[in-house]
Amino acid sequence: MDETPLDPPANQRAAYYAARPGGWRDWWTLLHPPYTAWHLAYVVIGACLAPVINTTRLIATLLAFFFAVGLAAHALDELHGRPLRTRIPSVALVVVAGVGLAGSIALGVVGIAQVGWALVPFLVVGPILVVAYNFELFGGVIHNDVGFAASWGAFPVLTAYVAQTGRLAVAPLIAAVGAAALSAAQRALSTPARLLRRQSADVVGAITLIDGGTIPVDRAALLAPLEQALRAMSWAVVLLAAALAIDRLH
Repeated sequence: MDETPLDPPANQRAAYYAARPGGWRDWWTLLHPPYTAWHLAYVVIGACLAPVINTTRLIATLLAFFFAVGLAAHALDELHGRPLRTRIPSVALVVVAGVGLAGSIALGVVGIAQVGWALVPFLVVGPILVVAYNFELFGGVIHNDVGFAASWGAFPVLTAYVAQTGRLAVAPLIAAVGAAALSAAQRALSTPARLLRRQSADVVGAITLIDGGTIPVDRAALLAPLEQALRAMSWAVVLLAAALAIDRLH
C-alpha cells in the first residue's frame, strides 16, 4: 500500500536565516542575506587585487552582482519550485528577475565604455550563468557542484579584477580558484542542510559509541554543525573582504 508523503513541519524554516513567512519578511528571505554578502565579498576581493582600485568601478561591480545574484538569481530560484516557501506573487518574482538582469547588464554596458572590450565576455557569460543555473538549462550541466563553484565563486573574483584593470593576471586566477573551493565547500554543507530543512519530515536515529553508550540523532543535531560552519564561513569571507577594502582604500 502506498503511503502518503509527509511534509516538513510547518514551523521548520526553509533556511537558518529565513524569516517568518509573509509581508516584507519574504523579501528578506528571498535575498539570502548571508550568501549574497558572501558572494559580493568575492567581488571586493577580486577588485582589491588590482594595482590601483577605482572606487566607482568597484561600487558599480558590486551593484551589478547584487542585481544579478541577490535579486535575479534568487527570484528565478524561488520561481522554480518555491524552495523558500515565500508568498511573493510569481509576477513579482518575474519582475524582480527581469529588473535585476537588466540592471546588471546596463551596468556592464557602461563598464565596457570605461574598461574596454575585455569586459564583454563577462557581460555575456554572467546573465547566461544566472538563467542556465537556476532553470537547469543545457541538461543541467551548470546546475551542479562545479557549476556553482565557478559561477558564484570564481566568476565574481575574475569579473571584479577585469573591471578594475581591463585584463587578467596570475593573482586573480589563483584567488578565483580559492573562491571556487570555498563555494564548493559552501555547497557541500548547504545541500544536506537544505535536504533536512526542506524535504525531511522527520529524522530518527542514534550514534552507538564504542563503550556501548548512545547519542540520539535528530534533525537539529544534524543541522547544527552544517549551519554553524556556513555561518562562520560567510562571516569569515565578508570580514576578509572588508579588511582588504579598508587596507587598500584608506
